[in-house]
Amino acid sequence: MAAVSLFSAPSTLLLSRTATRLSRFQTLAARKPVASTVGGGGGKGGGLLSVLDRALAEEEEYRRARAQVQRKGVEVEGYAIEGISVGGHETCITVPSLNVAFDIGRGPQFAVSQDYLFITHAHLDHIGGLPMYIATRGLYNLKPPTVFVPPCIRDDVEELLQVHRRMSQIELNVELVALDLGETYEIRNDLVARPFQTYHAIPSQGYVIYSIRRKLKKQYAHLKGSQIMKLKQSGTEITDTILYPEVAFTGDTNSDFILDPRNADALRAKVLITEATFLDDHIDVEHAREHGHMHLSEIMEHSQWFRNETIVLTHFSNRYSLEDIRQAVSRLQPKLHSKELVILLKKKRSTYRCLFLCSVLTCNSIIFRTLPIITLYS
Repeated sequence: MAAVSLFSAPSTLLLSRTATRLSRFQTLAARKPVASTVGGGGGKGGGLLSVLDRALAEEEEYRRARAQVQRKGVEVEGYAIEGISVGGHETCITVPSLNVAFDIGRGPQFAVSQDYLFITHAHLDHIGGLPMYIATRGLYNLKPPTVFVPPCIRDDVEELLQVHRRMSQIELNVELVALDLGETYEIRNDLVARPFQTYHAIPSQGYVIYSIRRKLKKQYAHLKGSQIMKLKQSGTEITDTILYPEVAFTGDTNSDFILDPRNADALRAKVLITEATFLDDHIDVEHAREHGHMHLSEIMEHSQWFRNETIVLTHFSNRYSLEDIRQAVSRLQPKLHSKELVILLKKKRSTYRCLFLCSVLTCNSIIFRTLPIITLYS
């Protein structure tokens, strides 16, 4: 499946934002004294045009950055990963090639095309957008989505949807699945999902998406092709089915999930998407654990258990600046055995309220690509 855009702001919003910015620069220019330049008399001049040029250049830079995000997202281990995640505000991560989304804090447009949605827990910044996600799919005449929830909240989620059905007088068609620990759901014939235990302030669970592969059984490895074909034609099962963990998503959790032996598959998936809400000494580990979150220092402490090719950190607290995150990540990188560490976050930036940061740490270098994005809400 082709990757969908990270954000899709309506053209009217873009025009409105652009007009507002140009108007602001025009006002600033009007307040500045502009020397007369009639006949090219050598004065500084061009004050208004200079300000407008800068505004237009900034706008063009923004458009290029936004287009880059729309085309690529974050490519890790052959997967495009797209999303928004800020602690307490909103989390939604998608893997379009798997047709899945994890959590749905505010129902972003880029998640609508994913047929399968996995909810980790019932905090609003992770489930608040569920009715809008379902309704938008109905608006676009997409098939009803399949939404997975922890069994303990299944009835409450159904009741919530019933309230919205009564209020809005629409159907909100959905297949709601209570997927329990130890259960497996087949997404397609080569892909299954299983939940795993996480440790948040309220009941929660993560999910691992597995690819299904078939491998010739050892007892037939010495046979020739013609012999194997005869066995297959006789109805003999000649292969073993093997599950390979591809992508794991924790949602909110404290570090106990790392030490839980039942979670080994999450720690060896190609891509692990997990949280790092707190980064520095101003918020200690005990505070993080009390609120069901992880401190970056705990990832350092338990780094020997991670066998993932790529780790995607999300859910940073909004209290941290970009520089805070840069410094914290640079301390973490040497501790991890994983090939890459990718960071997804959203931060405030002047007029725009969103910053999408892709930080890929490979070997001993740190590469930061910073792209400003307009959000669809204030």
